[in-house]
Amino acid sequence: MTSPSPNAAAPLARIARDGLWHHNAALVRLLGLCPLLAVSTTVVNGLALGVATLAVITVSNGMVSLLRATLRPETRIALFVLIIATLVTLVDMAMAAWFYPLHEALGIFVPLIVTNCAVLARAENFASRHAPLPSVVDGLATGAGFAAVLVLLGSVRELVGHGTLLRDAELLFGPGAAGWLLQVPAYDGFLLALLPPGAFFALALAVAARNAASARHTTATSRTAPAPANG
Repeated sequence: MTSPSPNAAAPLARIARDGLWHHNAALVRLLGLCPLLAVSTTVVNGLALGVATLAVITVSNGMVSLLRATLRPETRIALFVLIIATLVTLVDMAMAAWFYPLHEALGIFVPLIVTNCAVLARAENFASRHAPLPSVVDGLATGAGFAAVLVLLGSVRELVGHGTLLRDAELLFGPGAAGWLLQVPAYDGFLLALLPPGAFFALALAVAARNAASARHTTATSRTAPAPANG
């Protein structure tokens, strides 16, 4: 009997759960922490970088999967980096053309998506071993999980640090979004939340909350699981 093909498609639902929760790039694997901590000062900054990262992971996974049969082992990593760098350059140019003020606010962290270990890790560990559809789903789930953490940290740090939500929304959504700003009355903000120590504290709380929720789910599942029958 032949062994299962390494390129057999894994269940798409499980792939999505892994990328979003069980193996979340930011909260579980702790990858891409430099942009995660530096950019997440506002919701808008976190969302913009999260969407850019999601697009790069998804498209790079799909391209690597399509090319996997032609890649030579000794050159595959260099080709992965070339594909990722090309996509990041396109995203960076698009942001500079259509969202220039936001592009300036994000600064070097859009080009630095090239060095995000989560992008290269998914290309090497998943896309190069699976068919295009599960690879794209993996990219979407991994990117969405990373973007969700960016938005979460941005929300918490902006709310605590500035006392606002959706600050500078017009940079991403256009002039009409200037009225979306939500302000906490009679609160001037807490500067520590916007500084690097505040970023580490916020991430630590997010990791702890995720681990606690996962532990509770595991305990509840074990309690409701049927007992094994006696032989």
